[in-house]
Amino acid sequence: MEGKNQTMTTDDRQSFTIAAAQATPIFLDRTATIDKACKLIAEAATGGAKLVVFPECFVPGYPLWIWFVPAFETKMLRELYNELVENAITFPSPATNRLCEAAREAGINVAIGVNEVNAEASGTTLFNTILYISDMGMIVGKHRKLIPTAGERLVHGQGDGSTFDVHEMAGVGKVGGLICWENYMPLARYALAGWGMQILVAPTWDRGEPWISTLRHSAKETRAYVVGCCTAMRRNDVPDRLAFKAKYIPSKVDWLNPGDSTIIDPDGKFVVEPVREKEEILYGEIKPEMLRGPRWQLDIAGHYARPDVFQLSIDRNQRPMVRTVAPPERENPDSD
Repeated sequence: MEGKNQTMTTDDRQSFTIAAAQATPIFLDRTATIDKACKLIAEAATGGAKLVVFPECFVPGYPLWIWFVPAFETKMLRELYNELVENAITFPSPATNRLCEAAREAGINVAIGVNEVNAEASGTTLFNTILYISDMGMIVGKHRKLIPTAGERLVHGQGDGSTFDVHEMAGVGKVGGLICWENYMPLARYALAGWGMQILVAPTWDRGEPWISTLRHSAKETRAYVVGCCTAMRRNDVPDRLAFKAKYIPSKVDWLNPGDSTIIDPDGKFVVEPVREKEEILYGEIKPEMLRGPRWQLDIAGHYARPDVFQLSIDRNQRPMVRTVAPPERENPDSD
């Protein structure tokens, strides 16, 4: 606790820079995608950023086939799922060690979207997860998406409250994360605000309107900076060896996702306007005074809250698949 209390918060600092890496993964290739992520981490640090955010499921790629392949294509879906599991991440592992080392060498905090294997149980269910890494190269937390959206439920399991939190990141402040349409969950937004969130990272596959308006609303509501980070991906980025590409993605399609990554201030205004149809690292300035002044008018976890009328309870217990109950101790272990 002593060390945590000494951590410098956003409110104590001068203006600083954060970044959003609108990038394309090497689809379904964990090793190559982490190679690319490590280079982008170094590049963002060279650009002066204290925090870099990556898209949803960046490692080894968002399972975009869920929006193209019908559910009756069992054989195809099994093959794709098998490859995704083989290239997903466990914590800790050599894959996370490489990301941690890259963050440490560059001296930058990282929030990166990954497909995570449930190593604590079957080892074959996946979670849509944000991994938080400090500028010292330590894993400081993770967040498993609470509700996979629509077709995502064919790939990802539901996270529980045990990974839902705000993380103090050195030189940056209190960082919270909601993945894609979790940002439409008002109680989730309120919980993060109640824990003092100053920067909301929003890794996503969504883009365009009304998504961009959602991010602006979240910033205005929570009076936090919001980083929306999405994958910019073209049809040609999907390997030809994957049968669903030829069968279900029309050849006339070019951009599967144009990106629309953006950084927004606590007034809901663009620090960096949405970037479309290219890979780019976006850099935005964080001004600590913007986390105070706008809350004079609206502070949803302060004077604008009414805990006498509304109460929010959050269950942060882990939900293990198996609970082991020990046999009762015998009163006299020496007796028969």
